[in-house]
Amino acid sequence: MNEAGSTLDISSVETYLKNLQDRICQALEQVDGGAGFRTDITEHAGGGGGRARVLEDGAVIEKGGVNFSSVSGASLPAAASARRPELAGRSFRAMGVSLVIHPKNPYIPTSHANVRLFVAEKEGEAPVWWFGGGYDLTPYYGFEEDCRHWHQACKNACEPFGDDVYPRFKKWCDEYFFLKHRSEPRGVGGLFFDDLNEWSFEETFAFIRSVGDSYLEAYLPLIEKRKNTPWGEREKSFQKYRRGRYVEFNLVYDRGTIFGLQSGGRTESILMSMPPEVDWRYDWHPELNTPEAELYENFLKPREWV
Repeated sequence: MNEAGSTLDISSVETYLKNLQDRICQALEQVDGGAGFRTDITEHAGGGGGRARVLEDGAVIEKGGVNFSSVSGASLPAAASARRPELAGRSFRAMGVSLVIHPKNPYIPTSHANVRLFVAEKEGEAPVWWFGGGYDLTPYYGFEEDCRHWHQACKNACEPFGDDVYPRFKKWCDEYFFLKHRSEPRGVGGLFFDDLNEWSFEETFAFIRSVGDSYLEAYLPLIEKRKNTPWGEREKSFQKYRRGRYVEFNLVYDRGTIFGLQSGGRTESILMSMPPEVDWRYDWHPELNTPEAELYENFLKPREWV
């Protein structure tokens, strides 16, 4: 249930999300130094559209996408109403910023972030709204200090909203970004939350801004720290192998990907999260006592980082 007395200020959310996309793209172009984002203005069949921004073949970023969308539809897709079957059939408006950054250097982790608002409407009834989002980190070579920094940024973003928020959404992230068919997590987690409307609209929007604004604080220092680390074919080969897990999760489990496809979104924008080069190998396992094995042994398991 949405809290009584909340003021549904959709236009302020849309303004914030567009600004967030601009700030993130500007910061990533600056840290890359070799390429810029291409912008495509998109339209959605049900109403609305978005701005798809993709950077490819940069000096640091091999492929990155930072998308803003604000779309409408006559009937909420199954991916959005699965947890709320009573809302099936309502019209909807959905807006958000979603990004995935695949760096060139295997020592820089892949990162994903998303913040979004859903509003479901039915004539004669009050709108039902909820926010979702978070961000998570997928390293190929593990560094304790990087993971601690990432999770400290997560914790700092959550702390003004209650001591229980970071532990709760950190646990949710560990559980959500888990490949059941592989029995392994996608990475080292971060924050994940969905169907969030337990606070007032104003406070929940403030939380979304705290999460969105903290993404660059979490990720840019990792790029700066690792972008000049030497790497060779061994590291690149392992990166491409691990990227396969990323593809598997996004195509099999990711609710955002499923929602986008079910709602008739632009396929190129939805699948911009796919890495540029991926390898799959049959029944491959890392050699013992190698950095690749250490990723599995010490990082690809839920841990308390801060």
